[in-house]
Order: sequence, then C-alpha cells, then structure tokens
Amino acid sequence: MKKLFLLLFVGLVACNSAKKATSNPNAKFTVENLGSLNAMEISQRYADANIEEGSEMYEEGTVERAYTILYPGTEDELHITWEDRGKSKIHDIRFSGNGQWKSDTGIDIGTTYAELTKMNGKDISFYGFGWDYSGAVLWNGGKLEKSGLRVFLSPENEPGNKYYGDHIIKASPGEIESMNLKVSSIMINYSI
Repeated sequence: MKKLFLLLFVGLVACNSAKKATSNPNAKFTVENLGSLNAMEISQRYADANIEEGSEMYEEGTVERAYTILYPGTEDELHITWEDRGKSKIHDIRFSGNGQWKSDTGIDIGTTYAELTKMNGKDISFYGFGWDYSGAVLWNGGKLEKSGLRVFLSPENEPGNKYYGDHIIKASPGEIESMNLKVSSIMINYSI
C-alpha cells in the first residue's frame, strides 16, 4: 500500500513539473532561452521560422562570423551570430522588431527610459544618437549590470544636436522626458 501511495505521489509530482515546464506560452520567444542552443537545435525548435543563414563581417569589418536569422522580414525577426563556423556556440543575439521576443528581465521593444531605470534599481546613462552604438545604455552598477543585455534607446521626439554622437548624454530629467526614450533594440552578448 505504501508503494502504491509513493508511486501515485511521484506520478503527481512529475505531471506537475511537466505542466510547469510547458505552461509559459511565451517561453518560445524569451531570448535567453536560446543561449545554450546550437544551430541544429534552433532549426528544430523554430521549424516555422523561415531561417536564413550566411556569413558577414562584424566588429567594424575585422571579424567574419556565421549568422542565422529567424523569422526574416517580420516583426519577430531575430539575428544570431556564431562564435564558430560550426555554429555550436552563440556569440550574440539581437532583435529590434516590435514582435513577440522579449528578455526574461521584462525588457522588450518599447520599454521606456523610466521603466528601465526602475528595473535597474539605479539611474542609467546612455550614449548619443546617430552612430554605430546609438542610444546604448549603461547600467551604472545596477541590477542589470551583469545580465549580459545591451539595450539601445531611441527618441520618439526629435532631440537637439547636443544629443548626437559618441559621448554619454548629460541631460536633465525634463530633457530626457521630452525625448520620450524607448528601447528600440536588444542584444545579448554571450562572448563576454
């Protein structure tokens, strides 16, 4: 009788664990869930993604890397660059479409400057606009510092000339609010 109860208990726990693992319908589009996958696993998991592959020069034209694009030409487009030609280890992942992808931190495309600051638990800084790292966020030792996330802001309203270029922006809270800054691109770098 004890063995029967033990067997039933183990069965219930196993069913509950399986339910928890599949109960999050957004897990497919949580970008951190890709980090440990290789190209073959990604193509199996995202068979509906109309995957494109190739190679391109990165890091200002100094490194050639293989890449994979999931859902090309859609709001769910996601770029993966690989550490190696065999595509066994991800270098980084980037997305900027207002689709289903999000970070498990809660950050997604459209997250506001104020929301980012709250999530970080500390004031953030950002670089000027109109160059390669336009709007790149600095976490300044906050909660998101070690997350591996690189987030890029874009202004909804046209900023003045002093907000352009390769420098950290110094702006008052009112100036920041008037730009209506929102996350426009998210990147996770696995090579750090």
